Amino acid sequence: MLLGTYPAKITAGNRTAVPAPLRRELGEIYILAKWYEECIVLVAKSSFVALLTRIRGKEGLITDPVRGSEHFLFSSAYEVIPDEQGRIILPEKLIDYAGLTEEIYFLGVGDRAEIWNKEIWDEREKGVARDAAKYIEELSKNEKR
Repeated sequence: MLLGTYPAKITAGNRTAVPAPLRRELGEIYILAKWYEECIVLVAKSSFVALLTRIRGKEGLITDPVRGSEHFLFSSAYEVIPDEQGRIILPEKLIDYAGLTEEIYFLGVGDRAEIWNKEIWDEREKGVARDAAKYIEELSKNEKR
């Protein structure tokens, strides 16, 4: 399971080091793609299909929302292999999408990691903390249905 928040930097050539605790869980080949809320998702290649199934649902119908999600994710997805020090190169297209600057965070979010612009995440985290009680209440209502 991917857990924690890790500060990192983007160096020359759009290179960054994936934190060791995340690397241990992610394996040897990763998928990077645009993710929701203007961040980048980082998953083990072996987990990418399972993540897509969670988004698409299990019906397999290719509805407009499914096609839109597939276009959003697949068209921005890149397979990356870290070097011996765990460094990867972030594609310029993804850096632009997520507004990444030199300082970033890697977030472990269960079955995936997310890469955020440090300033954007610092601000978003305040809202997430403020609304956490509302989130759990809403989730518990959905479970009861």
